[in-house]
Amino acid sequence: MTPQATTIDNQLKTEVQQRIVNSTATVAIVGMGYVGFPLACAVNRAGYGVCGFDVDPSKIESLIAGRSYLGHLADDPFRELASAERFSATVNPADIKHCDIVVLCVPTPLGEDRTPDLSYVIQSTEMVAKVLKPGMLIVLESTTWPGTTRQVMLPILEAGGLTCGVDFFLAYSPERENPGDAVFETASIPKVVGGIDETACELACEFYKRVVCDVVAVSSVEIAEAAKIVENVYRCVNIALVNELKLAFEKMDIDVWEVIKASATKPFGFQAFWPGPGLGGHCIPIDPFYLSWRAKQCGGETQFIELAGEINTAMPSHVVDRVCFELGDATAGSRVMVIGVSYKPNVSDIRETPAAPIIEQLQARGCEVSYHDPHCPNFPAMKRHAIDLSSVPLDAAHLAAADAVLIVTNHDAIDWTIIGDHASLIVDTRNAMAGISVAGRLVKA
Repeated sequence: MTPQATTIDNQLKTEVQQRIVNSTATVAIVGMGYVGFPLACAVNRAGYGVCGFDVDPSKIESLIAGRSYLGHLADDPFRELASAERFSATVNPADIKHCDIVVLCVPTPLGEDRTPDLSYVIQSTEMVAKVLKPGMLIVLESTTWPGTTRQVMLPILEAGGLTCGVDFFLAYSPERENPGDAVFETASIPKVVGGIDETACELACEFYKRVVCDVVAVSSVEIAEAAKIVENVYRCVNIALVNELKLAFEKMDIDVWEVIKASATKPFGFQAFWPGPGLGGHCIPIDPFYLSWRAKQCGGETQFIELAGEINTAMPSHVVDRVCFELGDATAGSRVMVIGVSYKPNVSDIRETPAAPIIEQLQARGCEVSYHDPHCPNFPAMKRHAIDLSSVPLDAAHLAAADAVLIVTNHDAIDWTIIGDHASLIVDTRNAMAGISVAGRLVKA
């Protein structure tokens, strides 16, 4: 780098740093979903101006009106953000030009062949590139394969003539949201931060340490990207392990939940993971395949991760097999009531939910399926599933009419006692009926 470039770099760095320290910076959050909205709230509470951007006009209308569009959140945080003095919401990319920091919180799904789909990251980066100005700090929070920030985003941003590290700054800090978690929220979860260079890392850390409880700086964007992938691979592999143990212990007539509970009494060297009907959400079923894909691109293998994915992907079919086994010859025409369709308790998010393939497979076997979910009044449209059902009341009549009640998601708001009192057959994939009196027959699956 030339001496002149270094001077420009230091000057811009000082200006950006002062805006961050003095809380005069305005932060654009691109993507106001499950990650972007909580981040916008935390950033605004930290004293920064926030410009919430989303391509969905209905979200922007709701943001301006202070109305929730996220099922696990009430209107209160939306009203708080909408009434904030330094908050705006927009669908106009030109509004981002007036911001000092841009944080991308966009989806990174898988393609049909389980290859990474970076279209949202690329489109958002191209949008930012059009309004990029000297001194701007851009941070990617989306989970992705190691190398995305440097190899995909950086060339797009530099294509207009500005140079990273000289004219603008680029960093990566993975989101760690856990929707529905009453203990950990955005501000109380430490942030890992890696920069394209030391300056970018320093500026991003300076920003995030005013927003969250702790910041962990790492040596590169690749380290930060890999750290996020590892977090979700760790969970994916361990869930696959206990799912496989469940299948093995079933053959031995051993309760896997009681086994894990007993093992968890060891004060060191063991962390409890729990089996279920399959993985769901936007992270654990998807992110490990980002690493598998990247490893293959670099000539490596991830056999353990791919095996874990196969085990978890097979769980919905196992659940359906068990329900049909319990129903016996009467499977075709049987009425099955599914309890909970979101991918995890206490949220309305159905992304990658195992309930979708379970319902479709039950219907394919001739079952008449209904469901109850207090968070999902209607089964939303999905990319790979089309389920035209609405939630039915959880009452004695519906439960007694069902030939089998299948528990997929254990929401806190569900009355488990009424299920125990009126269901003739309960197939429990979550151990939700533990400690509940059951009048009929209870099967764990």
